[in-house]
Amino acid sequence: MSKPKVAFYWCASCGGCEEAVVDLAENILKVVEAVDIVLWPVAMDFKIKDIEVLKNGEIAVSFINGAIRTEEQEHVSKLLRKKSGLVIAFGSCAHIGGIPGLANFSNRSKIFDWVYKDAPSVKNPGFILPQEKIEVKEGDLNLPMFYDTVYTLDQVIDVDYYIPGCAPPPDIIMNAVEALLSGKLPQKGAVLAPDKALCDTCKRKATKPENPVIKEFKRVHEIMLDQNRCFLDQGVICLGPATRDGCGERCINANMPCRGCFGPTSRVLDQGAKILSAISSLLNVNEEDQIKMAIDSIADPAGIFYFYSLPASLLRRRLDI
Repeated sequence: MSKPKVAFYWCASCGGCEEAVVDLAENILKVVEAVDIVLWPVAMDFKIKDIEVLKNGEIAVSFINGAIRTEEQEHVSKLLRKKSGLVIAFGSCAHIGGIPGLANFSNRSKIFDWVYKDAPSVKNPGFILPQEKIEVKEGDLNLPMFYDTVYTLDQVIDVDYYIPGCAPPPDIIMNAVEALLSGKLPQKGAVLAPDKALCDTCKRKATKPENPVIKEFKRVHEIMLDQNRCFLDQGVICLGPATRDGCGERCINANMPCRGCFGPTSRVLDQGAKILSAISSLLNVNEEDQIKMAIDSIADPAGIFYFYSLPASLLRRRLDI
């Protein structure tokens, strides 16, 4: 009996999700033994044409990480959707947009101007910008279109399941693989991680404030962090109240606040709005000038509240540019 075919593909991502697969350690041998990998650009020399010749639905599962930023990424994602029985959005960027999604606070023109013209380290006297097509003596050279907007995977194709995290931890990945191989899958559209807030399992939970205590917010480099005390109780913004559990509290264990890479629980429509509501209820200020000072002490509020989830949020992107 032939083994089920599996594909791994990366779009707008950092490569961390590829590392996460390798981080399965000896368990990766179980995966390789159980499946036939037909596409994995970071590790094996497959070509897109190898996928094009497969029958529709011939791939059992495609794991696609990264947000959608270019024409090529959209094309390959749609091809894998056509050729796959199941598609899994793997990691924060495919799931909710991730850090690349913060580019939705800008646009393509401004990004290109900064990267190729205005940044202090750039030396480009001719102000040459990337072109989608250029003619050289050897023939035409083509680059995929760079979109104005960053999209989540499910804004481009139909997605069956989501594995969250930046990057997904090995136990979450292995649990998902075992569920796939056994056929014991939850309802379509499920996030394959616990559906409760990170605060519910945090070891600092006992010190989480229940009453307004914050007069101003601090950044992590501005105070000596108490590793046994809730970040919010120290006036440091932590996205634990708005973020799904399952990460293993990796940031918390390193004495750093949560930044929301697992995305919201099923009960939260907008992760940024949820954390805004949570921290607002903890503000212990009444006078107008005190309120303004407290708000002004948050450096880059939109960037913090939507650190990972802007493309998946109600905002999606800026429109006034």
